[in-house]
Amino acid sequence: MADELPELMTVKETSQYLRIPLPTVYYLVQRGQLPAVQIGGRWRIKRLLLDRDVLKSETSGGQPTVLVVDDDSGLQAIFKQFLKKAGFGRIVVGTGAEAIAHAEKQKFDLVFLDLQLPDMSGDEVYLRIKEIHPEIPIIIITGYPDSEILSRILRNGLIMVIQKPIDFEMINRTIKQIGHKGLEIAV
Repeated sequence: MADELPELMTVKETSQYLRIPLPTVYYLVQRGQLPAVQIGGRWRIKRLLLDRDVLKSETSGGQPTVLVVDDDSGLQAIFKQFLKKAGFGRIVVGTGAEAIAHAEKQKFDLVFLDLQLPDMSGDEVYLRIKEIHPEIPIIIITGYPDSEILSRILRNGLIMVIQKPIDFEMINRTIKQIGHKGLEIAV
């Protein structure tokens, strides 16, 4: 019977689990946006409900969610700005380990993946994300279109590749090509 009870986390544990600031967790709990109960005057968050209802269902609602994996801060800013304007939920990270951790917690509608990351090669990240979510479209972004890393990814099937430097219009066209609504950009 004890196995059926959801695991309860403190606000601090939830903050670490979701990788968001502690005050944000309090804010979300107090507004009923995180599954929590008060025990002895302290908030406890139900991990199973958090996983099922918050992390997994974010993408099943209206807003598609995109994971961007690139260590270039300028490119991160371009993606953040464009994806916000286009109405996408977005998580932008700079390492393969962060990307894999987010993919383990949440299902994304789309991934933009750089091949040159500081902690591991892009093909390792690609294969790991595909193990977790085989159907997820992963778009490779690279300044090295004839690299060995890209060749290793291509052995797994067809992929879409965007060459750097990247701009808003290129991101927009790519998103539209794979069936997502992009922005109507006036020329």
